[in-house]
Amino acid sequence: MNIGQAAKRTGLSAKMIRYYESIGLLKPASRSDSGYRLYQQDDLHALAFIKRSRDLGFSLEEVAKLLTLWQDRQRASADVKALANEHIADLNRRIDELVSLRDTLSELVAHCQGDDRPDCPILKDLAAGSCCH
Repeated sequence: MNIGQAAKRTGLSAKMIRYYESIGLLKPASRSDSGYRLYQQDDLHALAFIKRSRDLGFSLEEVAKLLTLWQDRQRASADVKALANEHIADLNRRIDELVSLRDTLSELVAHCQGDDRPDCPILKDLAAGSCCH
């Protein structure tokens, strides 16, 4: 199938498929006599794997590692679990950061009168964090 058909079947854009191929995440597609990319069922499975991994928040580097593990039938599941656990730890760190950001912004919003006066603690706090006091 061509790249448009592969894109439709996997839910990825043709641009993303070409990108994944260009960075080596996906093996280069075979080509038709006229130079069009041709994708096989194995390519679709790899693309679906990549998409699902990205949907779960794995980085491109982590996806590459997961693909290697997926394709290695001799791998230990412990290696996969370790990588997934590292990702969970990273997600938890990012969640903690987001909660802290939300709490800080909520506090600033709570102290803002939100009226017609120009005084605004939100802007005051943003300005206090600037480089050029």
